[in-house]
Amino acid sequence: MGRFSTILVLLGLGLGVSGCGFLPSQGPSASDVTEQAVSGDPEAGPRYLIADLTPAAVAILKRVPNMSLAGRFGAHDGAPSPAIGLGDSVSVTVWEAASGGLFSSAAVAGVSAGSHSAAIPEQAVGRDGAITIPYAGRIRVAGLTPAQVEKTIVARLVGKAIEPQALVTVTKNLSNSVTVTGEVSNGAQVPLSARGERILDVIAAAGGLKAPVHDVFISLSRGSTTAKIPMQTLLAHPRENIFVRPRDVITVESQPQTFTAFGSTGRNELVKFDAAGITLEEAVAKAGGLQAEMANPEGVFLLRAEPAAIARQLDPAYPVPPGAQTVNVVYRINLKDTATYFLARGFAVRNKDVIYVAAAPSTELNQAMKLFATIAQPAMSGATMAIAICRSGKC
Repeated sequence: MGRFSTILVLLGLGLGVSGCGFLPSQGPSASDVTEQAVSGDPEAGPRYLIADLTPAAVAILKRVPNMSLAGRFGAHDGAPSPAIGLGDSVSVTVWEAASGGLFSSAAVAGVSAGSHSAAIPEQAVGRDGAITIPYAGRIRVAGLTPAQVEKTIVARLVGKAIEPQALVTVTKNLSNSVTVTGEVSNGAQVPLSARGERILDVIAAAGGLKAPVHDVFISLSRGSTTAKIPMQTLLAHPRENIFVRPRDVITVESQPQTFTAFGSTGRNELVKFDAAGITLEEAVAKAGGLQAEMANPEGVFLLRAEPAAIARQLDPAYPVPPGAQTVNVVYRINLKDTATYFLARGFAVRNKDVIYVAAAPSTELNQAMKLFATIAQPAMSGATMAIAICRSGKC
């Protein structure tokens, strides 16, 4: 009987000492996250920056400007007068004040006897940027408005025609167009009118969106500059619906935004959110909240790569590697502090962020006790049988 008691005691001590070391774990504990930030190699430096979620940290992140089309390209009041460009097609009509002039003769194509005007056939603007006008020669029109070309034609015909007047019409406006591509029903080159078109106008002209609005981003490329905003922002803030310019490229992209939830949350999975954004409090709720009796409310972490400039503001003493553009940052969130919930409301979660909730310190102890009970049960049963046999005199 003493032998069985000794075995049980040793088994219990063994589990008590080493149980937490070999029990399965869902991830690092809160203390592990802090300790593992320091690299084992002194020359390698820290592995990541730990920043507590404080009012100062939230203020630093709020100072990061959101992308704005109006801020990047300017919110102009209107569109410029469209200029004629290479490849455009132009038609010209010339009038004279009396018959018998250059453009009043029946010998000119399209002119009837007694008419004081002549319609010059439509012609494309050549590579030299010019068109041909009878009796005026080659006239450069590229880069000019129709009104400016009209004045040039009249000036060339003065002294040749009878008090000439001219009307220039752009029949095919290829150079003054905007390219719309991506998740639209009909990607196309949308010609611009003199009244001016805004971003939503040309998207509608291309057939509208094919993807859900909450997943869509709008990119505007003008020259070497590109800016991107969520479609929801464009709809919610009319100031962002700026006038487009000739040769702009609008790309409609479907980019579902997600963050990953790990640890003691109700959902360990990839969680989608709207392109317009989500706050930390909303993200924790979407992840199923913290598991009761399992999660450590003082061990909630958000992991992301921040620009090096932001990392320096969060911790001026942190040794940012020379030339580094980004720094891995772990935001430590204490949801046991009521004030933190207000801070979480002002903390924006970004695409591809990771939210990790560490297990409560008591969780491993509970697992160890359950494992002890599972392993010790057969030994206890054997000991009970041995005691019974000894008592029967057969031991």
